[in-house]
Amino acid sequence: MGTWSGEPFGNDAAADFAWELDEQKRWNVVRGALREALRSTEPLDADTAAIAIAAAEVVAHGLGRPTQSDAYTESVEGFVSRARKPSGRLVRDAERAVAVASSSDGELAELWAEGDAQEWHDANARLVSALTTG
Repeated sequence: MGTWSGEPFGNDAAADFAWELDEQKRWNVVRGALREALRSTEPLDADTAAIAIAAAEVVAHGLGRPTQSDAYTESVEGFVSRARKPSGRLVRDAERAVAVASSSDGELAELWAEGDAQEWHDANARLVSALTTG
């Protein structure tokens, strides 16, 4: 997985996920990514975890509390302008999905342990804060 930052859309899997939001008007793609992470009975692979964190960032954008706003989130901003505000359940699922995706027994945490793990942990903490503030 190509990674350039610890932010939610700072890797290839998340950037590819953002393109799936083009033309979307409903939260189905985001909901599906969050539920995939939440339904897993095994530690998540790196791509599934990265996509779950990116999907949670989309929810934060929908709440008007993004933690990342740059060229990598342009598709997200377009989607949010077309979609309704995320439901309370979707927000709760996003918060839980970040916890699952950033779990220390998952592949993504293992990969970050080899680099600047603090950057990634800080980005995830900001995201959880954005989802729970309100």
